[in-house]
Amino acid sequence: MLNYSSASERNRVPIADFLIPLLHEKSVVDVLEIGSGSGQQALYFSQCYVAMKQALLGAGVFADNFASKASNSASKASNSASKASNSASKDRQVLNWQCTEMPENLPSLRQNLQGSGLKAPFELNVQACWPTINVDLLYSSNTLHIMSWLQVQAFFAGADSVVKSGGFLAVYGPFRYNGAFTSQSNAEFDHILRQHNSASGIRDFEQVNLLARKARFSLFADYDLPANNRLLVWQKVGLEVSHG
Repeated sequence: MLNYSSASERNRVPIADFLIPLLHEKSVVDVLEIGSGSGQQALYFSQCYVAMKQALLGAGVFADNFASKASNSASKASNSASKASNSASKDRQVLNWQCTEMPENLPSLRQNLQGSGLKAPFELNVQACWPTINVDLLYSSNTLHIMSWLQVQAFFAGADSVVKSGGFLAVYGPFRYNGAFTSQSNAEFDHILRQHNSASGIRDFEQVNLLARKARFSLFADYDLPANNRLLVWQKVGLEVSHG
């Protein structure tokens, strides 16, 4: 796999443990991912979702922690995910997961996704024009601390334009709370980020949550994940959320 990420490989399972049940429970089908990288997470989550749906059809029940069990068999489902996508789309057994990337990363991402059953990725710059689409979920992993603050602001404004009312916005990565890092390793990571690019850095939860509120998203969940990371999930509401 081109641009293979060991971090994506490590964190995909704990993210899936929370994300996949949410996708099922909230009937999420159409997903737009910002900054897909190698496409590892898109491939894995789509496989987990197919495995979960197939198991549900067989058992007729939903296990709260099914994603953990499904993750063990997700690699076996990878070969059948593409075949299942055509036949299962009619009864919503597959995710319509749309990957995006910056132009320099698109060729490798396209190659990684070939034959997977996922849609061809396209270019998306958060500060440029966003596509005229409506999705159930906008997802992004380990991007906000790479973006400049202006790009982070554009990200949330773009989220408002593409996520359906009642839909979700999910962001994975490290955050600060009340101006403090959650670990010494995160503080050191932030220092490295800012040495490389002064506009980058671990973001304050309170500030990104305020941007989400302005974009008409209400905090749905804040999950504590391994390695001092979080999975933040907001739900789209009709009006700007009160700051009180």
